[in-house]
Amino acid sequence: MAENTCRENPMKGIPMGINFTTFIYSLSSSAMVALGEAADPGTGQVAFNKDLAKHTIDVLGMLKQKFENGLDDDEKKLLCDLVYNLRMAYVNKTK
Repeated sequence: MAENTCRENPMKGIPMGINFTTFIYSLSSSAMVALGEAADPGTGQVAFNKDLAKHTIDVLGMLKQKFENGLDDDEKKLLCDLVYNLRMAYVNKTK
């Protein structure tokens, strides 16, 4: 098993209102809006967006597959680096 090489979380201590369950529900809600099964909360409009619906459903499917089969070492490093860099950018912009 690969050693965890993620750097310290620069956003530690910043309250975050997301966990895996809320993330999955958020993607599911986005898919429902894109399918035209729910109104867009920003506009109140109901419209079918085929490409966005497929993309969001595919993202959920990919997450399901990755949690069943795990990430390979390159995927772990990529995800770790991306999250760290994005967190650093966020912290730098919110100082």
